[in-house]
Amino acid sequence: MSEPTLPAELADVLAVDAAALRSTGSTGFGVVTTGFVPKSFARLLAEKLATARLLFGEDVDLTSGAVLRRVLELSALEDARLWAAIGAVYDNSYVVSATGDALTRLGEELGIARPHRQARGTVKLKLKTALPSGHPQLTLPRGARLATPGGHHVALDETVVLTAAVPEREPAVAAFYPGPAHNLDPAQPSQKIDRWNRADTLLADLDDAEQAAGAELVEIVHNGRLTGGEEQVSDARYRQLLLAAPRSIWTADAIGLAVATVPGVRQVQVFDGRGGLDINQTIFGNVNFIERVFSSQRDLGNPYYVTVLVAPTAAAIWDGPDGLQAAVESVIEDLRPVGIFASVDRAEEVGIGVEADLVIRGLPLPTGSRETVNTSTAAAELRARLHARLRRYVDELPFGEPVRVAEVIWTLMNEPGVADVRDLRLVRFPAESASLTTATPPTGDGVQRLAVGANAVLAANQVPVYVDRDDPRPFRIV
Repeated sequence: MSEPTLPAELADVLAVDAAALRSTGSTGFGVVTTGFVPKSFARLLAEKLATARLLFGEDVDLTSGAVLRRVLELSALEDARLWAAIGAVYDNSYVVSATGDALTRLGEELGIARPHRQARGTVKLKLKTALPSGHPQLTLPRGARLATPGGHHVALDETVVLTAAVPEREPAVAAFYPGPAHNLDPAQPSQKIDRWNRADTLLADLDDAEQAAGAELVEIVHNGRLTGGEEQVSDARYRQLLLAAPRSIWTADAIGLAVATVPGVRQVQVFDGRGGLDINQTIFGNVNFIERVFSSQRDLGNPYYVTVLVAPTAAAIWDGPDGLQAAVESVIEDLRPVGIFASVDRAEEVGIGVEADLVIRGLPLPTGSRETVNTSTAAAELRARLHARLRRYVDELPFGEPVRVAEVIWTLMNEPGVADVRDLRLVRFPAESASLTTATPPTGDGVQRLAVGANAVLAANQVPVYVDRDDPRPFRIV
């Protein structure tokens, strides 16, 4: 059997492209082992000139004044801009090369926001009286702390030396805390820098001189506003911070993320019993922090366990060597530290159904009795669309989240043609398969019909599963 042949036009294009790659050496550009290497304008123009010679012959006029060369130059310029844009997109995908807003977004994904700069400005320091005997000069070192009536902290950004010959200086100051909230405005009394932070040990020389003089020696004059607190740190500083951030620390979130990617896992939640304070213990509020901790002392002879609660999908098989439980345990085995084990538990799945009367407008429904309308093909198609909407809503609910009637009504009303939803009640179903269970025993015909308007409340280890039925009873058109 002969191989299929390409159209003549496509074969010519591919041939020219291969020849251009060989003649111009354009390999080595794009994504390579060292990153992304964009083609320069000169390289792109050389390739286009080579292609033009292959298409039109070696005698084609490609001198600097030729029209064809001008067209190729314009095309190469636009291609160079495209290559540069692609290179920027590639570089902005990694912390080591991203810049500007792209680096900020990468940092936010790591949970580390780009820090703000410190607001900066100047204040005037001047001697109120002559220096006391034995103190020919007063030294205020860089970093000495000042304050405002509103509790803002500011530090000297340079060392200040006051003498009888130089009784006044205007040093630079910087807000101690970064951010725009410390762009201190002297027009606001609470933000006016007018005092020293006497708890600062750098003010020892000032304290000694004032004790010797028996009076305050330095007047602080704050007239200009501090600015720059709204700005953020440079890319270089932020990149250093992100690259230094730990990425190998074991956390409950890391376990949850890994388990969530296992096929057959619908939802996952990790419970770390020792990850926080247990306020339910009677000892809480009466503990001596020096003597003991909140939780009971750990027995070093026993392993430490975390609980991984897994809600499987409908198609998942839980038990067996190839079951979902074994797959989850295998993934966790590669992540857990030595001495820490995971107890993989299956969530209790509660079947949830809906019964309601619907008022329909604008849909092509048949005429006749109510039974005829509800058993029609158009009504069945409408119920299928409503079931799909409710399934998306219920399947996205997390563990322990109640199924709310208000949200169910909102979901149904979003379907075109549904004008009103009346007498809606939720139904808790028993297990229609081995995977569905219910905490409350069903009554009557095998289901538990809640009161009209009542929410279906679930326990912390339960997850709802939507149960749809093909019969007209769930959604009756009235």
